[in-house]
Amino acid sequence: MLTDLSTSRPRTPDRTTRDTPRRVHDDAPDTAARFARLAALGDGPERNALRDELVAAWLPMAHRIAGRFRDRGEAVEDLRQVAALGLVKAVDRYDPARGAFESYAVPTVTGEVKRHFRDRMWALRVPRRVQELRNRVRVARRELTQLPGTPEPTTADLAAHTGLTEGEVAAGLEALDSYSTLSLDAELAAGDEGYSLAETLGAADGSYDVVIDREAAKEGLRRLPERERAILYMRFFEDMTQSRIADRLGISQMHVSRLISRSCARVRAEALGGSA
Repeated sequence: MLTDLSTSRPRTPDRTTRDTPRRVHDDAPDTAARFARLAALGDGPERNALRDELVAAWLPMAHRIAGRFRDRGEAVEDLRQVAALGLVKAVDRYDPARGAFESYAVPTVTGEVKRHFRDRMWALRVPRRVQELRNRVRVARRELTQLPGTPEPTTADLAAHTGLTEGEVAAGLEALDSYSTLSLDAELAAGDEGYSLAETLGAADGSYDVVIDREAAKEGLRRLPERERAILYMRFFEDMTQSRIADRLGISQMHVSRLISRSCARVRAEALGGSA
């Protein structure tokens, strides 16, 4: 019986496969010639048409990058639009003399999507500086807890690992919980009983307004004549009627009324920064 030489003889590598570099992704078209032509064209309809053609050719690549960020709270279609915007920026800014377009476009598109999450997806508006602290603290925590059984790093451990101050680490740790928010109806556990987050929130205390008003009126009251201060004290602190005040001071009730009105107007004007 003859031996099938096709199974025993080593295969010679195909020349085309061996000599032609393989692309990492199928969505990386060969557009070097078109980019070179784009760089040579001035503004006008021809350049705009070629630009749109290049964007369309690389759009699958942008969609693939957007797909990496799925399941993070943003619709895939919105992520694709953001990635497409990054692709347009990459096409407009690309210089063919600096290398392959893909090596420039991938970080540009990825950065645009990450900026979208950084600027638009936070439930609370967090300054960029705090967002950067959050990322450094998050990475440091992951690095310090890679080994099994490693305890949760302290603020001092994170500060030593990142080179940040403990205050900066504390700000970064707080920001870790600021990416999303809880509903006020969310239940919190407390022993055998639960309560909603809304029950932990305090209400506005009207007494603060009273304190502010008293402090604002204090200087004006001190500058009133002694008799007028006494009249205001009897009226508003001892709750005496104008008639009783008039009897005590031996003046008419109408005069008491005028003194109260004039004193209150003077104190109010001084508290508001005006003049009596």
